Amino acid sequence: MSTRIAFLKGHGTENDFVIIPDPENAVELSPAAVAALCDRRAGIGGDGVLHVVRSAAHPEARAMAAEAEWFMDYRNGDGSVAEMCGNGTRVFARYLQRAGYTGEGDLAIATRGGVKSVHIAKDGDITVGMGRARLPEGDVTVGVGDRTWPARNVNMGNPHAVAFVNDLAHAGDLLSAPLVGPPSAYPDGVNVEFVVDRGPGHVALRVHERGSGETRSCGTGACAVAVAAARRDGAEPALTGTPATYRVDVPGGTLVITERPDGEIEMTGPAVIVAEGEIDTEWLESAAR
Repeated sequence: MSTRIAFLKGHGTENDFVIIPDPENAVELSPAAVAALCDRRAGIGGDGVLHVVRSAAHPEARAMAAEAEWFMDYRNGDGSVAEMCGNGTRVFARYLQRAGYTGEGDLAIATRGGVKSVHIAKDGDITVGMGRARLPEGDVTVGVGDRTWPARNVNMGNPHAVAFVNDLAHAGDLLSAPLVGPPSAYPDGVNVEFVVDRGPGHVALRVHERGSGETRSCGTGACAVAVAAARRDGAEPALTGTPATYRVDVPGGTLVITERPDGEIEMTGPAVIVAEGEIDTEWLESAAR
């Protein structure tokens, strides 16, 4: 591990991340090191780590290097590896802009969920092309305490169970993962969204992210919720040729999600860098043992 490790801290609708710039993939980030960095009392604190690596320098991303110079090596707060993080992609793009690697306009970012198209607008908002949703067949249920609800299985490159409820308080404290069944529906775990209606084309959610617990926002979750709400409301852009747009309130702000007739889902929202500094490598090495 290098003797000095630079970091930044950023958030997208209060889904917050420790950013580790590492173009040549020289920093070893074990699961224990990531968990230590994300610890809110003994570390820097975050819902996850954005490891910023050139695609050509990372074995999982070399095949995407011709399409996207940069790879978002995303880790959950418990150190586990994740396919994709929507809010993280916006913050990742904001870092690239801040560092001078890109400007306003379009860019591509490689993720384990594929190459994502990103647009940085003049007003500061960032739009991420989140890909197409898959809707696996089969009944799914979500349970908290003695309550259970039917849920929609939506895959945004990572798995989601979306349950529409009457009151977001029914989600409980979300300190532990809600019960989701059947287990065969989500062999690698699942992100669970609880959703209430706020008005036409307007919903609000709370989310338990696998590996992180309840977070202030989840970009892929907001997309999954918008797709589930559209199908519930009878909207299917691929059939009608009309985009479906939902305002999705999360505890940390608001995201705007649009499903286009070609199936592509776009997420628009803010991304903010709040601090930068250096990590004490002796502490990190000790904490990671």
